[in-house]
Amino acid sequence: MAKFTWVDKETCISCGSCEEIAPDIFEYDDEGLSQVTLDDNTGTKEVPETFVEDLIEAEECCPSESIKVQDVPFKNKVSVE
Repeated sequence: MAKFTWVDKETCISCGSCEEIAPDIFEYDDEGLSQVTLDDNTGTKEVPETFVEDLIEAEECCPSESIKVQDVPFKNKVSVE
């Protein structure tokens, strides 16, 4: 099943777990916040199947719940508390 993801930079605490778990998906931007490298954090490009297991683990381990994942591309990203 397709997966799409983005990082809510308003809630990201730069803990490093996502980049450690899924370095093919996440990296830090110039401000030290995590972002999705696949599509410049837009949530519009499908995560390759080979990375989906790492994506789900990163989402589950994110202490601030900043990693957003869904089965369809994101159109209007919003912070969810």
